[in-house]
Amino acid sequence: MPPLPSFRGPRRAADGDRPRIPVPTARAVVDCGVYVAGKRLPGRFAHEQALREVRERGAGFVWLGLYEPDATQMADVARTFGLHDLAVEDAVQAHQRPKLERYDDTLFVVLRTVDYHEHELNTVSEIVSTGEIMVFLGTDFVITVRHGDHTALTGVRHELEADPDHLALGPATVLHAVADRVVDTYVEVSERIEDDVDLMEEAVFTPGNKLTVEPIYQLKREVVELRRAVNPLALPLQFLTHDTALPLPKEIRRYLRDVTDHHTAVAERITDFNEQLSALINAALAKVSVQQNTDMRKISAWAAMAAVPTMVAGIYGMNFEYMPELKWPFGYPLIWGIILSACGVLLVLFRRNRWL
Repeated sequence: MPPLPSFRGPRRAADGDRPRIPVPTARAVVDCGVYVAGKRLPGRFAHEQALREVRERGAGFVWLGLYEPDATQMADVARTFGLHDLAVEDAVQAHQRPKLERYDDTLFVVLRTVDYHEHELNTVSEIVSTGEIMVFLGTDFVITVRHGDHTALTGVRHELEADPDHLALGPATVLHAVADRVVDTYVEVSERIEDDVDLMEEAVFTPGNKLTVEPIYQLKREVVELRRAVNPLALPLQFLTHDTALPLPKEIRRYLRDVTDHHTAVAERITDFNEQLSALINAALAKVSVQQNTDMRKISAWAAMAAVPTMVAGIYGMNFEYMPELKWPFGYPLIWGIILSACGVLLVLFRRNRWL
């Protein structure tokens, strides 16, 4: 695969275009810290300085956090840490499936993040939005690249810094903490979706409720979006916990097994949501069909009663000279009596048969 032009430097300006000024890499850096024996060194470091500090000491690791870097910024980071071009391309483009790839001594892990949006039950709107977190894991560095406005990692960093003993296990600790935070959001979102499914189920089976099918279809589509974000992560977690050839400490594998268990539970719950919503769609369609049949019976009943005066008016509207009761003084009230009596009998019959 040929190298991407964007990794060679800023794009040259075309005729008539203004030259593009590269944005400094520091603009994409959320935080950059050097950790030795589980404790963060004081001071602020640029990513080149941080990696130099670690390698001069021969101990510790660098944790560099990036937010939506562009190709030029990511190329600068790649040159410093020796990242593979294919992994860098995925980190810039985003919209990747969850996966695990190994490039020599560096692991590249993609995780999809999810977020739940508040919404009304009977409205059609976005419920689940997704983003990405990419993790580059080396022997003396870990780089997290986040895309999307949710699942920030600042809290993860603070929690790890408050537990030096755990952080002293190395950069793989960060990979576990990020995966754990992402899977925890899966659990939270799935619980909110479960509440939505329960409310829709109650609405569908409540007599007289006018819930339409469109919100159920919308929720089912959002569950599909959630499944696409969650389910593919099962295989990378499987490799991380069982593949002993990967450069991960044994203790971190044990922690990742707990993450895998939570992920499996969420994946099973999403499958249940999909089945429940399919059943709700069938029930809602059946409810709509029954309502349509009821409406058609009512329309047919009123049409039958309207047919009686229409028929009589049609008969007496014919241009014949000799017709019964035309000159009889009681003919007009008699015809009205017949019409009202016939309509009354039909009304009683329809009500008895629950057509009206």
